[in-house]
Amino acid sequence: MNVLLIGSGGRESALAYKISESEKLTQLYIAPGNPGTRVYGKNINLNVTNHENVLSFCKERKIDLVVVGPEKSLVDGLSDVLRKNDFNVFGPDSAAAEIEASKTFAKKFMYENNIPTAAYREFDLSESASAVDYLKQQKYPVVIKADGLAAGKGVIICNDFNEAENTLIKIFSEKIFGTAGNKIIVEEFMTGEEASVFAVTDGKDFICLPPAQDHKRIGDNDTGKNTGGMGAYAPAPVVTKNILNETIEKIIKPALSGLRNSGRKFVGCLYCGLMITSEGVKVVEFNCRFGDPETQAVLPLLKGDFLELLNSCAQGKINKQAVEYSGGASVCVVAASKGYPDSYESGFEITGLNEIEDPQIIIFQAGTKEVNGKVVTSGGRVLCVTSVLNENNLHLAKQKSYNALKKIRFEGIYFRKDIADKAIK
Repeated sequence: MNVLLIGSGGRESALAYKISESEKLTQLYIAPGNPGTRVYGKNINLNVTNHENVLSFCKERKIDLVVVGPEKSLVDGLSDVLRKNDFNVFGPDSAAAEIEASKTFAKKFMYENNIPTAAYREFDLSESASAVDYLKQQKYPVVIKADGLAAGKGVIICNDFNEAENTLIKIFSEKIFGTAGNKIIVEEFMTGEEASVFAVTDGKDFICLPPAQDHKRIGDNDTGKNTGGMGAYAPAPVVTKNILNETIEKIIKPALSGLRNSGRKFVGCLYCGLMITSEGVKVVEFNCRFGDPETQAVLPLLKGDFLELLNSCAQGKINKQAVEYSGGASVCVVAASKGYPDSYESGFEITGLNEIEDPQIIIFQAGTKEVNGKVVTSGGRVLCVTSVLNENNLHLAKQKSYNALKKIRFEGIYFRKDIADKAIK
């Protein structure tokens, strides 16, 4: 099979790694990829926002399957264009991807389909005065979310009215999230422990991959601003067998049937961001693609043919026996640029990548590029240092990841030091 993978981040590095293991693979192309993905396939300098360019490439190279990594490409309708031209695609069309593209759509959808989630109200730019009045009446903390795509950073937890009012000004007046913040939702703050579950689906049937836990905040002990994710581990013991069954019955099944019944059949990975509360499992958010950095921790724990799983979904009949959980453990720690998730400098040389000889460590590159034969930083989240053990020992997995991180150097390197501690404790 000839496969085209769209994307360039840590998630796509992990997807490339897993796809490359398949005996069914003839050639893997990654557009645009990064210096690390060259180990798994051929990087292609393709403008993926130009759908006609992507379509022409697929025709020229006789692509059998397109795997779309980033949410923006899905929301912008790349899958729609490719499917109309008879290409198999793993990734939902733009209508189904609205489950991530619009928080207000997602909340209405959950209410209509009796999917448990936090109470909320929505407001647009013209309703800022009403939003302020509403915030005055709330019990704090509350959560304010930008309606549109904001690279995983569009969620702000406000501890009092002053914080909430300032957040409203930043979103509506100062446009910190651009047009993604033209509409917001104000949501009740849920108490509990978060987890992520990936449902890989052909639109009707599905399998769940090992559950993971992401670490969204920039600082240790979940302090500071929200980011795209500072690390993850799998499997997450907080997702017990009973909780997973509850998630399947109350969240995944009604979500997939609700999308299908409304003409939005979802083919791809439905990311379920969960809060495990005293009242049961509730949805924090749905995403229309694999999570980042959870993918980097989850995929290495799969035995079998991952490409077969993706291809069978794209063809409309999932092969549920294609992969299985290995029984192991994985901890992924993100090495970020100083200043992220706000402004940061890039272009710093990364050294030490070749010094890591532990076969249980994989370095998934994310925000990197090559300049004059050297790998340099080019993004906020730079590297995903991931340990992969055959035994379910998160304590040892964490040790290995941080030992590997000690060998990596670039100016301003920053990482959290407590990834997986919740599970270990």
